[in-house]
Amino acid sequence: MLFLLLGSTIVQAANTADEVTFTATSVSKGAIFKSGEPVEYNISIINSLPTKEDGKVTYRITDLHGNFLSEDSVKIKLDANGNKQLLLSMPARKVGFYKINLMINVSDYDDTIRRAFGVDPDKIRSAYGKPADFDQFWKETKAELAAVKPNFKMTEMPDSGKDNRKLYLVEMQSLGNITVRAWLTIPISPNKNKKFTVLLGLPGYQVNLKPGFGDDEDVAVMYLNVRGQGNSRDVIHTDRAGYITYNIDDKNKYVMRGVIMDCIRAIDFICTVPQLDKDKIIITGGSMGGFLAAATAGLDDRVKLFSAQNPIFSDIRNLPANEWPMNDIIRYSKTRPGLTMDKIYGNLDYFDTKNFAPTINSDILVGIGLLDHLAPPENEYAFYNNIRKNKKIMVFENLGHEVSPEYVLYQGRWMRDSFGLF
Repeated sequence: MLFLLLGSTIVQAANTADEVTFTATSVSKGAIFKSGEPVEYNISIINSLPTKEDGKVTYRITDLHGNFLSEDSVKIKLDANGNKQLLLSMPARKVGFYKINLMINVSDYDDTIRRAFGVDPDKIRSAYGKPADFDQFWKETKAELAAVKPNFKMTEMPDSGKDNRKLYLVEMQSLGNITVRAWLTIPISPNKNKKFTVLLGLPGYQVNLKPGFGDDEDVAVMYLNVRGQGNSRDVIHTDRAGYITYNIDDKNKYVMRGVIMDCIRAIDFICTVPQLDKDKIIITGGSMGGFLAAATAGLDDRVKLFSAQNPIFSDIRNLPANEWPMNDIIRYSKTRPGLTMDKIYGNLDYFDTKNFAPTINSDILVGIGLLDHLAPPENEYAFYNNIRKNKKIMVFENLGHEVSPEYVLYQGRWMRDSFGLF
């Protein structure tokens, strides 16, 4: 480990706040480094206290599961009302992602900055393959869905439209003859023959999606509430913790099997509506919605664009056991005599986000946060690196289970450019 002193100066202007300001910025864009090169952060310390401060700056590196890897520190001296800059240079790391705590401890101040960094993430590959009958399993599941009469029903809500859009409640029969519902808004256009691009929004975990409005005159918006969520809780109505484990004992009955088919059924519906352009469908979602978007795009070529933010359930066997969803799943397994985690993992392999990736044929946009504990970046790249088609990933160094407004703006431009909406 090497600390380089870049400079130390006295602050001439009066300081109104008696505190120490401690910041750290990755030298490499997005905190993504190359194999063989040092991991470096610029450290800035501003001492606004009227006293000299002595102490140290420390770094501590762990893997994403919290296992300790290395730690070191350097002594520092801060002048009263002064500042200091350091270049923190740490030994190179092998391919993967890491957590890093950057800590300052001086006479009258302590602070910790929590960050993460990656090394050659494009080389990350999962240690776990998909089941040999994965494709057959989903082929049979889709055939089972096709045998269910959809009984599509589209009901206008005349008193609820706004933004020059009509609002419709959509109802349909999905796998197991379960009714699922969606909200569809279609712009009002003087062109009676106009066909609208469709944005199909998929829900996060236990999220009740409401109608989607807006002023885009070219795009119809359909928000789907899958079984067990929102206004589709007729049959499945678990509490929040119980949803992720609903029938997890049997892959043929697991809730996510039906949920994914609900998304396929929504596309079936879109293709029956004359006002909707079945050749211009974009699906998008965050967290569980990102997982559903990936699974749907991997199973249905009618999806032309696919956007996923922080998709969960990627590289399931490598997810941390002390974080959701695995902590809830492990807790559930202990209440079921004879149900082992080996059995559960064997079932969940059929629902692993990364296993849908190789058959995605749409253009793809993915967003991740390096501080995400629900969808860790290493797991996200295990999915992303399995995608074979046109793809782009946006990495947000200082975000957790979220993306920035920059992502949302890019997604909108990308959709309009791809579909020629000028």
